Amino acid sequence: MKRVLVTGGAGFIGSHLVDALRARGDAVAVLDDLSSGSQENVAPEVPLYHVDVRQRGDVASTFQRFAPTHVCHLAAQASVKRSVDAPDEDAGVNVLGGLNVLDAARRSGVRRVVFASTGGAIYGEVPRGARAREGWPLGPKSPYAAAKAAFEHYLGVYRQCFGLPATVLRFGNVYGPRQDPAGEAGVVAIFLSRLASGLPLQIFGRRRAGDAGCIRDYVFVADVVSAALLAVDGHAEGTFNVGSGRGLSTRAVAVALGRALGVEPELHPAPPRPGDLERSVLDPRALSALGWRPRFSFDEGVAYTLRHAASVARAA
Repeated sequence: MKRVLVTGGAGFIGSHLVDALRARGDAVAVLDDLSSGSQENVAPEVPLYHVDVRQRGDVASTFQRFAPTHVCHLAAQASVKRSVDAPDEDAGVNVLGGLNVLDAARRSGVRRVVFASTGGAIYGEVPRGARAREGWPLGPKSPYAAAKAAFEHYLGVYRQCFGLPATVLRFGNVYGPRQDPAGEAGVVAIFLSRLASGLPLQIFGRRRAGDAGCIRDYVFVADVVSAALLAVDGHAEGTFNVGSGRGLSTRAVAVALGRALGVEPELHPAPPRPGDLERSVLDPRALSALGWRPRFSFDEGVAYTLRHAASVARAA
């Protein structure tokens, strides 16, 4: 049985990973400052350490108390826009906070760190007709992407200097149940919330206001979790893209969500945003070679998300 500490485990992706680890019998604990995550996402039986990764002493104390064998590092400042507005704060969480986790991991004898990086931002522009592969040169266009790239390099250094094994998972645009339209990045959650309230949707342009918007690789949260489990078990050594391999424009997403809800979305054009890539689509073949496959199409993932939201509403 593994002892897995999930940083950011009260958040959207992290809480799903915690559930999956528990379901297969691993001992799990969560480290989260609850700035974007919610305590309601964590089962009462799971130890929850209310800790900010930027607090070095508190992070070290958490490792001493729980004694993890594995760490899944998902705690992050996850908004590209916020990173552009406040690059120092982004780096404080995504680089310096991450180093606190890494240092505690190596001092505690952790056997593997699994890091949630970004495939959706780290490669820079992906040309039309292409899919970004792991060996591509990195081309960050935002402070958020630059911080993720820097931390990947730190993982490599810690592997060489201290023998700390690590797996890097470069996620596409993840969506699914528990994604907070107010607290975490995610156009699917934002659009679903606005459509349910009868509000218009803003389509930020890819090159100019009025076009179909940026193209992204959307991947359902359950598929991301299955990739993380593969990494925790040591079957995925190195760096891997986790995506569908298919690009969807923002307008296409809006139309698909409206169709799922049975409404006609009102679309408002807006100019491109600083830091946004025009096109990002991932090639997941390296991970697929290890047996991983995305099980959910975009429409299937949206349908599951809506069913989950309906069941939560009925239970409330």
